[in-house]
Order: sequence, then C-alpha cells, then structure tokens
Amino acid sequence: MLEKTVRLNRLFDVYQPLLTAKQREYMTLYYLEDFSLAEIAHQANVTRQAVYDNLKRTEQSLENYEEKLKVYRNFQQRIKLLKKLEHLIANDARKDEQLNVIYQIKDLS
Repeated sequence: MLEKTVRLNRLFDVYQPLLTAKQREYMTLYYLEDFSLAEIAHQANVTRQAVYDNLKRTEQSLENYEEKLKVYRNFQQRIKLLKKLEHLIANDARKDEQLNVIYQIKDLS
C-alpha cells in the first residue's frame, strides 16, 4: 500500500497539469493531506462513493499517462545513470565509460 501511495504521489507530481481541477483537489486532499473519503465528500458536498470513483478514475488516468509518456520512468533512469556516472568519475574510470553513460542519459531525452 505504501509503495502504491508513493508511486501515485510521484505520478501526480509529474502529470497533475493534465488533470481536472476536481481531480487535483481530491488527489491533494486524499494523498497529500491525508483526508478521509468522508471528509472530502463532506467538503465537496458529494457522496463518499463519488469521491472514491473520482480517485480511482484519476489513479487510472495517471497510470495511463505514464504508460504512454513514460516521463516518470525516464526520470528514474536518468537518476540511476547519473549515480553511475558519479561513481565512475569518483573512481577515476575510463573516459569512454563516462561518455557512454552521458550518451545513455541524452538518449532518454
């Protein structure tokens, strides 16, 4: 459950401009501010089921955006490659290895 929440928070950070205002509001309240479904429903003057359905559709939208655009996946790969490059430089590795990692990072753009 924690892994799912962390992933959704990261996907939300990346793709929130693609969501509707209501989707952003519900995601913020539920995942970032830890409101319950009942609290969100009361605040929005809707049913708990309406909040739940909206959140589930929004979660699916975030996963669909990532599946198509791969922004978050590429970000993770860049971080991994940058750490590898940092290690190579710190250990005075050959320049061709360092350049190879740089080219891999560039290819993700």
